[in-house]
Amino acid sequence: MIQKTTLPKADVAEKTRKWHFFDASDKVLGRLSTKIAVLLVGKHKRDFTPNMDCGDFVVVTNTDKVRITGNKLEDKFYFRHSGYANGAKTIPYKRQMENDSTRVVELSVRRMLDDNPMRDRRMKRLRLFKGEQTQFKTAKAAK
Repeated sequence: MIQKTTLPKADVAEKTRKWHFFDASDKVLGRLSTKIAVLLVGKHKRDFTPNMDCGDFVVVTNTDKVRITGNKLEDKFYFRHSGYANGAKTIPYKRQMENDSTRVVELSVRRMLDDNPMRDRRMKRLRLFKGEQTQFKTAKAAK
């Protein structure tokens, strides 16, 4: 019995992209992020190939209503460094949610994706909205 391995073409993967919509209200941040990461990578598809970008588009609304478990509301911090001496900044989770809740979900999903050149392309297919906004521009609507 002969078995052939078929690899999807790049243009076929581009044409078969679908849109997935999530409402983040009362969803746990980590569990929601893993589902989004799987869709962005394309692991849910039958013709998944690790070295090709064959994932789908994902739209998330109500990022300000996402919840976390345990004591993370007080214990979780976001760290960044400017590169200069004394350039470290830490922002508590609670303040980051008040400032920009979309950034919390974006960082969570971004850190679940592999650190390779495809990560930036995958993140461009992620659309995040604070409230109930469902108006966004798509490539299909522009045509």
